[in-house]
Amino acid sequence: MKPRTLARVIDKALRTFPAVVVTGPRQSGKTTLLRALYGRTHAFVTLEDPDVRIRAREDPRQFLARHKPPVIIDEIQYVPELLSYIKTKIDENRKPGQWLFTGSQHFGLMQGVSQSLAGRAAVLSLLPFSLAERIGRGETALNVGDWIRRLPVPPPIDVRISLSEVLLRGNYPEIASKRGVDRQIWCASYISTFLERDVRNLTQIGDLSQFERFLRLCAVRTGQILNLSDLARDVGVSVPTAKRWISVLEAGYQVFLLYPYYGNLGKRLIKSPKLYFNDTALASYLLGLHDRETILNSPSFGNLFETLIVTDVLKRFLHSGEIPSLYYLRSRDGLEIDLVIELAQKLHLFEIKSAMTIWPKHAASLERVMKDPKASVRTAGVISRAKGSFSLKKGIVHYPWKEILGI
Repeated sequence: MKPRTLARVIDKALRTFPAVVVTGPRQSGKTTLLRALYGRTHAFVTLEDPDVRIRAREDPRQFLARHKPPVIIDEIQYVPELLSYIKTKIDENRKPGQWLFTGSQHFGLMQGVSQSLAGRAAVLSLLPFSLAERIGRGETALNVGDWIRRLPVPPPIDVRISLSEVLLRGNYPEIASKRGVDRQIWCASYISTFLERDVRNLTQIGDLSQFERFLRLCAVRTGQILNLSDLARDVGVSVPTAKRWISVLEAGYQVFLLYPYYGNLGKRLIKSPKLYFNDTALASYLLGLHDRETILNSPSFGNLFETLIVTDVLKRFLHSGEIPSLYYLRSRDGLEIDLVIELAQKLHLFEIKSAMTIWPKHAASLERVMKDPKASVRTAGVISRAKGSFSLKKGIVHYPWKEILGI
């Protein structure tokens, strides 16, 4: 098993909290991680088994008497009513590290946790591999603050991994780690399972084929500003329905909405969020991109590259147990910054370019923001496919994608 960055955070949380909840999409490695770390110290039971699920619902007290802590309860969202009984058990004995849960459906699960386990459980998120985890550096991956401080010259990464492979096979552990797994079969099966299980559990959607079309149109829009009216029109549903379906995809960890940074810059800023698929394998599959030449020459290549960078930084936050502080900036007069990170009231700005040749002109928007007296910019850089770190303009540095994501 490749080391996961979140392992350090789970271990720390178990020392102080009676319960730890690890959420994330299906197949992101939640169960594998917890069993690898605590399989010898904690019993294991999964609620994905229908028979186990029925017993837990019909007689929760007997279920908990049979599966005593320390215990890992897998897919807790299937029987959220268990959490009320577990709350009583925790209040009787608040010994740290006794209860470990995994869950794949964020909204329903979090509602149960907030009602029953508030103050008793640490809630952590595990997404598919970050690039650092994918190349075996999960144990040493830096949190966002240390990552920023490590700039402006990240060390070279001597790893033979191609961008096209990362975009096509994505970062779900099974498909990313096992070259023998057929990508198209895996992606088709994953999407089918997501639609049949998670979507039906999260909301009442009668026509799954229409929702699947909605999912494909979201893939077309990855890395773009979300226009709900256009999306709803293209699918043939109302705007409120499209908004609800976006929430379903967020709850299932399939998409991530990046909201604009406002601050005090005084610009005529665009206020709609940008839409990103959480994994490029699923996005490229839904776009019908199945080989290296097709994806590198696709009109969607730039957006997929941006998706990879933005979601990798999102993982760096979440896998360090931190709340993401990520934004983008775009004004109606042409100012555009793809990624804004705010730490301690300082801004760290990054433009993302899929080109292999970078010129000072690519830093024009960064330079404009840096000259704004109201902006408090600490870091500014361009991330691209070009090789080597080098200065573009005063205070603006170019970073190769592999080097900056691999540390």
